[in-house]
Amino acid sequence: MTEQRARGAVAAVDLGATSGRVIVGRVEADRDGGVLRTEHVARFANDPVRTRDGLHWNLLELYRQTLAGLTAAERSAPGEIASVGIDSWAVDYGLFRDSRLLGIPYHYRDARCDAGVTAVHARVSPEELYARNGLQHLTFNTIFQLATEGELLTAADRMLLVPDLLNFWLTGAEATERSNASTTGLLDPRSREWDLELADRAGIPRRILAPLVDAGTRLGALTPDVAAIVGRPLDVVAVASHDTASAVAAIPSTRSDFAYISCGTWGLVGLELDAPVLTEAARAANFTNEGGVAGTTRFLHNVMGMWLLSESLRHWERSESGATSLSAGGASTLSALLDAAARVSGPVPVFDVNDPVFMPPGDIPGRILSWFAERGERAPEGPAEIVRSIVESLALAFADAVTTGAALADRDVSVIHIIGGGSQNTLLCQRLADRSGLPVLAGPVEATAMGNMLLQAQALGQLGPELADLRALVARSTQITTYQPRAAARP
Repeated sequence: MTEQRARGAVAAVDLGATSGRVIVGRVEADRDGGVLRTEHVARFANDPVRTRDGLHWNLLELYRQTLAGLTAAERSAPGEIASVGIDSWAVDYGLFRDSRLLGIPYHYRDARCDAGVTAVHARVSPEELYARNGLQHLTFNTIFQLATEGELLTAADRMLLVPDLLNFWLTGAEATERSNASTTGLLDPRSREWDLELADRAGIPRRILAPLVDAGTRLGALTPDVAAIVGRPLDVVAVASHDTASAVAAIPSTRSDFAYISCGTWGLVGLELDAPVLTEAARAANFTNEGGVAGTTRFLHNVMGMWLLSESLRHWERSESGATSLSAGGASTLSALLDAAARVSGPVPVFDVNDPVFMPPGDIPGRILSWFAERGERAPEGPAEIVRSIVESLALAFADAVTTGAALADRDVSVIHIIGGGSQNTLLCQRLADRSGLPVLAGPVEATAMGNMLLQAQALGQLGPELADLRALVARSTQITTYQPRAAARP
């Protein structure tokens, strides 16, 4: 290993469902054992595109922005960048033939997925499917999406998940990193290898499944044409390419009895285990077993997350009547709405945040009001109370998922770590502590990018080989806010 690689900076490309960013990180020594210094060098929107045949990701724009971000990273630290790592959301993919992309990758919120569920379940029952792949039933799991592809699937010779697809365009290496492969429904959670028999039975050609690699694997250098754009032939490392896996790797915990909530567009609520939980009770509770770093299992439940707040705000800003209502209420930003929501007194009605009606983009506030009307229940009134209802409903769903997960895994939980953008929501964090009766430790906000960068640093030999080495450095590099449960505020 060269001295430059051993001491160099790393660049994390972190792609979320609504935005992306490129962050440069450096592990710097200090008297306490080192800290991670970070610098944001690029931020960009991730806006899907609706065409006549459905909702798609704008992958070409994301690739262009990735190249621009890496160029900015190289300019911010000339000659210092030792490697690059990409993480993104799960399940979505591109199909290739002879290294050419076939069609525009679909967005997981597209309505096509229901037909795929029917097709797969006709071949493999829900009970057997869970026993084999351990995945929570979500209509957009990759196995169901692939079942809708028809002739494209017949023509394809490779499937690459979003971060693997971008890595392929950067380096020419075709590989699938295991943490993200675990979200496809085609990976055996015990062996962490492709379940080829399941692929056969589901009608998925074996040939499209790329070789599997672990987080920390060097994929290769940028191809000459890409290096000419970026400025130098940087190395690309396969990090934990599922963003939640990278985020969980960056939980600043020195103990094992924690639950976590990776809270962004989705709220991923779960435990870190040594082995999957594949019981019928876990299936009935809709818990999933996904791959983590260092051979761990992320046993978790998907909750709708901050999508409900961000999409409500977008709807109000787009709507003339909504904009008038916000202006009259003195709340025109999410932070202002949360401040107003915190001042709401008295009981606030709660709803099932996981109801599929809240999945598509659009008028979330109107759907919330309809949800209550259909059940003959009192609905929240006005934006502030709607936001408070969303926060209370999320806190309840998160707390219930922690309790259920602990019971299913037969684990004690003494603390909840909330990481990601949702950790900045002070009202949500406090109400989660109140409803769960457990301390809530909030931060880091950029857990995904930190996990991405630290896994690269570990691959470069800048950190020790254990997961604990990463987490100790995160704890030294991050200010954590603790929320204690208030007995008087618990419902």
